[in-house]
Amino acid sequence: MLAVRKARRKLRMGTICSPNPSGTKTSSEVCNADWMASLPPHLHNLPISNLAIPGSHDSFSYWVDEKSPVGPDQSLAIKRLARISLVKKLMKKWSVTQNLTFREQLEAGIRYFDLRVSSKPGDADQEIYFIHGLFGIKVWDGLMEMDSFLTQHPQEIVFLDFNHFYAMDETHHKCLVLRIQEAFGNKLCSACSVESLTLRTLWEKKCQVLIFYHCPFYKQYPFLWPGKKIPAPWANTTSVHKLILFLETTLSERVPRGSFHVSQAILTPRVKTIARGLVGGLKNTLVHRNLPAILDWVKTQKPGATGVNIITSDFVDLVDFAATVIKLNDLLQEDTALAKC
Repeated sequence: MLAVRKARRKLRMGTICSPNPSGTKTSSEVCNADWMASLPPHLHNLPISNLAIPGSHDSFSYWVDEKSPVGPDQSLAIKRLARISLVKKLMKKWSVTQNLTFREQLEAGIRYFDLRVSSKPGDADQEIYFIHGLFGIKVWDGLMEMDSFLTQHPQEIVFLDFNHFYAMDETHHKCLVLRIQEAFGNKLCSACSVESLTLRTLWEKKCQVLIFYHCPFYKQYPFLWPGKKIPAPWANTTSVHKLILFLETTLSERVPRGSFHVSQAILTPRVKTIARGLVGGLKNTLVHRNLPAILDWVKTQKPGATGVNIITSDFVDLVDFAATVIKLNDLLQEDTALAKC
């Protein structure tokens, strides 16, 4: 039964392809794992800030450690409550926002990763971990998992958005940046004009990784992009109606040049939301019943300089999220065809 469930999940992600006796893939057999490489040639010269790109929210949170200390991103009151073992089990239900590992997300077509990192109290080795209430895996392990995928898929481009840092001094930042360099090496793309970045230029340079670093430390390294180049407005609401209104408003205010844009198609629980659905957790209380409506909004969007660019979601495997976002790029094909008439 476990094998059947895994196969169904992969089919939902669009990562299982039909075999072809010739050894090549037809257009209908291309996996989401290579969707950028499979885009039609006329999109290769388009700024990637104009493409529709699927992303995940709190991308690393598919696993958090109940046995670890509560993270420094939590209040003192939560830290005190967490001395009770049951509290950490309940925290986990609200800290986890993804089911898929980094590798599985990449295979599903996810290309933007929302990352929060922290040092761990008592660690003497300067190790950095992913964090969302509770500590996740080591950042190094996640980076190596991504690099392995990118080596096998040399035309796929990823956005790694390091946007929250906790309990990190200059030594920790230097350690993290060194890890990034060690993991990706020449795959790192130096910060430059957003409009100059197309799939073709990145392929020619063999660059696959854009690192966004929301901390003044980025100024010390050419391959760290400033956080202002990738704004991600946050609705901070439990209402789908308010979320969609917010997404529409922030898209209408999007600056047409000079930056990427993240539409966070996510709902955020409030304290009373958590209290009412304490045992159910984020997925069962808020996401399951609202994700279809959010996906309906995604289907109505159009990519481009003033349209959607990166769209993120919780639990990207629950609906056909990545494939739906990727398909929006077909609208760019239609525009080009009309221009030639």
